[in-house]
Amino acid sequence: MTISDVIKGLVGFAAAAFMLYFPYVWCSRRGRNEFDYGLRWFMGPAACRDVVLALLLTLVPLTWVSYNWPRSLGVGGPFSPSLMSALNMLGGGVAAAFVEEPFFRGFLQSTLVKKLGAPLAIVLTSALFALSHLFVAPSWLRLATFFPGLVMGFLRYRHGSIMPSVIYHALCNVWAVWWMPRV
Repeated sequence: MTISDVIKGLVGFAAAAFMLYFPYVWCSRRGRNEFDYGLRWFMGPAACRDVVLALLLTLVPLTWVSYNWPRSLGVGGPFSPSLMSALNMLGGGVAAAFVEEPFFRGFLQSTLVKKLGAPLAIVLTSALFALSHLFVAPSWLRLATFFPGLVMGFLRYRHGSIMPSVIYHALCNVWAVWWMPRV
């Protein structure tokens, strides 16, 4: 492990802590109700149905696209990680959903909805979400997170809770361990 790896780890940890805790601290310091920012962890039957429907409508076609991705573009198809690598990526992907959603769909999207209205707020939040993924691994393919970001934004807005977007996000990340084209 190099100094560079340690610094990257510390920066990642600080970013994760900020995204997870900042919305709650902000609400507390400003006397705001966390529920107004979707910072509640609730999912009713309608939200469960919508998450399943969103997963079917997005991941089934994306699996076909990934499997049939043109190899001439220099991007590999389905991935076969080792068991330890898969477990590491699965844990990181699920944790990322629980860390990113309070900030992006909870705090940021809710703040922008109040100023710009829902459609523009969802699009803008999704764009910022996609751009943030370039810090993790600079690649044009990372910008594709814009599209599931739209779905997560819609789920958060429709159900008033970040839990549906967290579940959708986590399951998309689980899917990505095997099916995301590799660059």
